Amino acid sequence: MANTAYPSFLELDIPPSSYEDARIHIIPVEMEKSVSYGGGTAAGPRAILEASLQLEAFDGRVVPGQAGMYTHEPLQCQADEVEKDLEVIAAEVARVLQKNGLPVILGGEHTVTLGALKAIVDSNKKIGVVQFDAHADLRDSYEDNRLSHACVMRRVHEMGLPFVQIGIRSLSQEEFRFRRTHDIKSLDAADINTAGIPAEVLPWDFPEQIYITFDVDCFDAAIMPATGTPEPGGLTWYQSIDLLQRVCANRTVCGFDVVELAPIPTMHAPDFTAAKLVYKLIGLALS
Repeated sequence: MANTAYPSFLELDIPPSSYEDARIHIIPVEMEKSVSYGGGTAAGPRAILEASLQLEAFDGRVVPGQAGMYTHEPLQCQADEVEKDLEVIAAEVARVLQKNGLPVILGGEHTVTLGALKAIVDSNKKIGVVQFDAHADLRDSYEDNRLSHACVMRRVHEMGLPFVQIGIRSLSQEEFRFRRTHDIKSLDAADINTAGIPAEVLPWDFPEQIYITFDVDCFDAAIMPATGTPEPGGLTWYQSIDLLQRVCANRTVCGFDVVELAPIPTMHAPDFTAAKLVYKLIGLALS
């Protein structure tokens, strides 16, 4: 990487591949523009990369990093120009897709998802989106901003992409009505707590190719306090991994993001949790 302040993902155990040889492309995006409670998401990508140095290369089944990993220079977002930032993200992801790479976006706030999805849609892939989140993110506008992190899935809906929401436990009346009106599929945290995880998480007719967006506040606040709006009643680590395994079974993951980590100084556990989640997702995407 040109920016030596950022390590490459898992570089102590797995030497970085060249851009051309890598299958896995880690793209850090330092976006923090519409945070509405706690801040710090711009520091999330660096924290994940630094924590990754402590990961085991063997994930319990295989060594996913052996497929070749390349960590891009961090995308530094411009003040008050979200549309341009999304174009930059889309262009970076498009280049990765053109060489049949797996784009892995490290946020930054949740809005980064829209840039990645634009590139995937423009590549003519027919995809569905799987959202892991504490919040529905279906507001049409929040604080007079239609590109707020609280509006991401509303914009995804407008893109015409089918999606499933997992782990939701906080939403407005507007969002509740929108979900019901548009028959948006969901597996909310309360449902998981009551009935457990169903054998089939995705609808039978959901697209074969999927993009996963994982907001770390989907985890329970007890294990993920380092996020802008930590919500009680979230998923445990093993519930999340179980769900991801079921989501990825018989599906092709064409990209994913992990967003909304807001590091807490001297508290390493949330950063490490996010880094391990990224690596678990890489393994599932390649399997």
